[in-house]
Amino acid sequence: MSLYSKILSVPLTLVPRKIINQQNDVTIVQKGIEKKIKKLFGGSLAIREVDTGSTNACEQELMALTNTYYDIERFGIHFVASPRHADMLMVTGPVSRNMAEALKKTYEATPDPKIVVAVGDDAIDGGIFKGSYAVLDGVHNVIPVNFQIPGDPPSAMTILSSLLYILNIIDDKSDQKKQ
Repeated sequence: MSLYSKILSVPLTLVPRKIINQQNDVTIVQKGIEKKIKKLFGGSLAIREVDTGSTNACEQELMALTNTYYDIERFGIHFVASPRHADMLMVTGPVSRNMAEALKKTYEATPDPKIVVAVGDDAIDGGIFKGSYAVLDGVHNVIPVNFQIPGDPPSAMTILSSLLYILNIIDDKSDQKKQ
């Protein structure tokens, strides 16, 4: 399969684009995230980002969330160095054979309940690297994935809107368990 047909055949999954496009005002999204984080996590959401062989495009978008425009830390979101401190794992890139064991160990070290998010088309199903001898394709082939954020790479605003969408789903599920 040629590179171009691989690029054009990558499916989009889970976080619907229409939801992302509706929430394009950064202030509204940030306020919604802040409210959900206070309710669900007591004010602080710790995220461990794991690069399993990406092109660094998704990492650049994740790091853009910490710049002065988005400034997610003031809303209680922090990137942490240890999976033992994490509430959520955000995994980028197709899982290279060399990173599969490290990803499993990171997943096991993350305390329950674990929230695993595949960020970008490469993490979802391998993206343009799908079927290569060097990768195991998507993250779901190595560890369980709860949510997927499509894009190659997804923009910082897409990630932020998707995070609000994810937190709303988690909140709805926790409300259902209380009933």
